[in-house]
Amino acid sequence: MKGFIKGVIINTILFIALAGLLRNSGAFYVASVGVAIVASLVLGILNTLIKPVLMLLSLPINILTLGLFSIVINGLMLQLTSYVVGADVFNFSSFGMAMFVAIVMSICNVVISRHFETFNEGE
Repeated sequence: MKGFIKGVIINTILFIALAGLLRNSGAFYVASVGVAIVASLVLGILNTLIKPVLMLLSLPINILTLGLFSIVINGLMLQLTSYVVGADVFNFSSFGMAMFVAIVMSICNVVISRHFETFNEGE
């Protein structure tokens, strides 16, 4: 449960930062901090319940593309999050933008997770 909460906090901060970075382009929109928190919770629940099924169903194409199809699945999870939360308060201009945000969030999550691992080893 502690890891889930940490992931929700990290994703909330990333949603806010990316929406602020892309605010003038209209490519990614988050209405408020509260919406970012709700979207992060919804994304965490969808990743727990639906993503493993999608990964299993797409295993042949994922193997064929050497794992790159997982980016499409991550973009799909973000689009599904937008649908559940509400497209008027949390949306992407296109599926390509959802995939771009998924890539940036994945990279940031890896960097932040490694930072916390290194930080915890020092104690």
